[in-house]
Amino acid sequence: MTTEFSTLNLQPQLVQAVADLGYETPTPIQADVIPLMLAGHDLIGQAQTGTGKTAAFALPILQNLIPNQRHVQALVLAPTRELAVQVANSIYDYGKQSKMRVLAVYGGQPYARQITRIKQGVDVIVGTPGRLLDLILKKKVLDLSKVHTVVLDEADEMLSMGFVEDIETILDQTPDTRQTALFSATLPPAIRRLANRYLNEPQSVMIKNKSLTVDSVEQRYYLVNEKDKSGALTRLFEIEDIKSALIFVRTRVGTGKLASELVRRGFAAEAINGDLSQDMRTRVLNRFRANQIKVLVATDVAARGLDIDHISHVFNFDLPQDSESYVHRIGRTGRAGKTGISISLITPQELWRLRRIENYTKQKINKATLPTVEEITQYREEQLLEKIAVWLKRDRCHREKELVRTMVEEGGYDPIDIAGVALKLSRAEEKQRPIAEISEVKGHARRNKYGKKRSYKQGNGHKRNGARGSQRRSNGGREKGMVRLSLGKGKSDGVRPNDVVGTIAHHADIPGYTIGKIRIQERKTFVDIPEQFVSQVLAKTGAYQIHRQNVTIERA
Repeated sequence: MTTEFSTLNLQPQLVQAVADLGYETPTPIQADVIPLMLAGHDLIGQAQTGTGKTAAFALPILQNLIPNQRHVQALVLAPTRELAVQVANSIYDYGKQSKMRVLAVYGGQPYARQITRIKQGVDVIVGTPGRLLDLILKKKVLDLSKVHTVVLDEADEMLSMGFVEDIETILDQTPDTRQTALFSATLPPAIRRLANRYLNEPQSVMIKNKSLTVDSVEQRYYLVNEKDKSGALTRLFEIEDIKSALIFVRTRVGTGKLASELVRRGFAAEAINGDLSQDMRTRVLNRFRANQIKVLVATDVAARGLDIDHISHVFNFDLPQDSESYVHRIGRTGRAGKTGISISLITPQELWRLRRIENYTKQKINKATLPTVEEITQYREEQLLEKIAVWLKRDRCHREKELVRTMVEEGGYDPIDIAGVALKLSRAEEKQRPIAEISEVKGHARRNKYGKKRSYKQGNGHKRNGARGSQRRSNGGREKGMVRLSLGKGKSDGVRPNDVVGTIAHHADIPGYTIGKIRIQERKTFVDIPEQFVSQVLAKTGAYQIHRQNVTIERA
């Protein structure tokens, strides 16, 4: 079969495999990366999620594989188990005709199964850094000495999760002659340092959209009080044509609470977060992929690697801490040629954050008004009439018609009265859910004549200065709302600020951007954590590691 992929010098069976999956035209990153990798170049690819980068590196890997080898020929590193599984499945789909052996390795799964597969022979391994290190150093079953291609997928995510040393250790186990490809949505200094050390004269491929967010996604926000967010969400559920919805919440505890609240209000939903076992996460995600559940509530960390084309709506129940996360979130809808909707629930105090996101994306996010009780009631009635019209066209109610004729002929009732009573009984049996009450929003952010935020009124009429500097205490420069914690390692242990941020953000599942002042002393380190995250951080004590050494965390 001839498609535009044929022009990239790919083997016919790979072109056919891509065509069988429904793709005929390569995306920009595929058109740029595939020839470079086939030519043996190292490269740095900068592209957002959803640009087709998996096929960009998978197809060259498959073309360069030699059949019937007993050693691992290609290695792909991914930040999360979900992404590792997704990439492994894609490579398997592309290489079906060539019968290459692909294995995903990640934590939360028994070692025995993975070790058995490795001993039987695997051509491509896709894995998370932690499990790969275990298989290399602890179990001593994974030999990377003959690997000819290494791919670092979503490298910025791996580094933000504190995996830089693990990645370096893994790369040191591979030959210097390997081909290395690094893919990342952003290229911070840490990524560039990694590339300078491990890549050989890399070619750069940068895919820039006209705007950071896709044109196929409609973006809007609703201004609500914090206590009314769940009620606002259910009102929107009433009138939005939701095929499949992904709701982002800031914390793991919040995902469970919101999912339970939605179920209580009559909307089926499930939560996915770091507290779930791997088997349970897999089952929930499979139900979501199969559209058996339409609403999934997740944290940013839990949703990493989730690549599903049929998501119609993304809801920001809580705004993300940084603008880049907003782009990643809404990029999960409006994919594969479909349109999507992104909805954010904003409190008056968060409007400055929204403006910051708009400045970053160079796109306006439109303000919308929540549907009223009257509008929802009218919508429900319209839906009821549509159902009746469908059944009238089907003409499958012969027995019911006979009953009506009997009541008209023998009882003398008016057909309209009978229909009205029948509708009333039908609506009563449906037990329509109550429409959530929403209070009036007060306290819009005020701005001076220069457009800068000055102050805002609370619901009780008091004013509070919006400037960050006024929130500082004289308590050692600690900001208001922060709690100081102590780590049992310091300068003598080689502790660096990024080590502290990486291990806490990863294990406690909190945004690294929220972590405050870090003061590293000779044998201990002090770090300021937002008060609302302290319990999460302390709950994970015993899990934290810096330079592969356990680190205790307690209140200072």
